[in-house]
Amino acid sequence: MRTVIVGASRFGTATAQELIEDGHEVVIVDSDAHKLEELADRLDCGFIEGDGTLPSVLRDAFGDHADALVLLTNEDDVNILAAVVGRSIGFERVIPQIVRAELLAVCDELELKDVITPHSTVARSIVQALKDQSDTSVDLRLHKGIRVVGYAITADRDGKTVGELDLPGDSRVIARAHGEEETLVDDDTELKEGDHLIIAVAADALEDVEAVLAPKKR
Repeated sequence: MRTVIVGASRFGTATAQELIEDGHEVVIVDSDAHKLEELADRLDCGFIEGDGTLPSVLRDAFGDHADALVLLTNEDDVNILAAVVGRSIGFERVIPQIVRAELLAVCDELELKDVITPHSTVARSIVQALKDQSDTSVDLRLHKGIRVVGYAITADRDGKTVGELDLPGDSRVIARAHGEEETLVDDDTELKEGDHLIIAVAADALEDVEAVLAPKKR
């Protein structure tokens, strides 16, 4: 499979790396020549310097044939425009990344069916993992030494505030989920039995957090 990626962002670079390791041919398009030069030292793929929204640049990237065009710049409007241009050139699949939810309706109107929504996808995954997990805790993600974990609030902490949990300093409560509702929290947020807390914690402090949040024995 031959894939063209517009945007040498972190997401774009990581996607290219995964495709290359899987044996696929990749071309990265970006207007930042310095960034492309740095990537050339570690990625075995093609590089094109230029504006990925321009037909001339995308035709060059398309070459004789390309299976997919993936738009991973950090600008939603650029991704949408490049997707429309790419489709007109002949890419079989165009896949734009969209962060702002209000632009999803625009994608529907343009019949852009394959859309990446990273923030919404991650949020849904976290909440679904919490709902599906019957245990008190669930480890959701590990990234550069930081774990994102979820804990269910048991009856012994009903009515307590987030601040009263007395968590270690190298951990932070990010949000809570209860039923269909997800909200951000602060130290004064009152907790209820059945709440699920989403907590970011340094990997080496995970055991301390687990000890604090373990259900109290009666």
